[in-house]
Amino acid sequence: MPRKFIQRYMPDHKKIRDQKCLSFLGTCLHNPELWHLNRHSVAGAFFIGILCAFIPLPFQMVFAAILAILFRVNIPISVALVWLTNPLTMPPLFFFAYEVGETILGLEDTDDFLFVPSWDWLLHLFADNWEPFLLGCLVTGLTFALIGYFTVHILWRAHVTYRWRQRRQQHSPSP
Repeated sequence: MPRKFIQRYMPDHKKIRDQKCLSFLGTCLHNPELWHLNRHSVAGAFFIGILCAFIPLPFQMVFAAILAILFRVNIPISVALVWLTNPLTMPPLFFFAYEVGETILGLEDTDDFLFVPSWDWLLHLFADNWEPFLLGCLVTGLTFALIGYFTVHILWRAHVTYRWRQRRQQHSPSP
């Protein structure tokens, strides 16, 4: 992963630390590890951000920020990745998570699904299906988080190896 490319889109950490609404975190945001762009910090941020994206609760970004502080990984990347589940992508991703949970639990697939836009329908639907939904969210979140973590490690390592080879070719004497 090219560090300069990522840094171009990163917010200024000094401005974020000086936000009054984040003052409750005290000096936690002053830890330089939370802003570093290295393979381990970015890969850990990918893991946390993707995992938190599959948490079916509001304030996913807060969970991602707290976990990033606890595990000392890059905060902006972990918080930004939570937006994988946005209002457009959330329904298909959570439906997929539900299907995964349903498959793991061995439940029958019911095709008599009828959408009724009401709170009673929503509460009834969740009351009957919360176990496969939450299990599916946990399994898909962990699976995609691990895939993201190892993909960042592999791509970062491949990029570093490529750059080493380029430098070696540039500095080697031509015959």
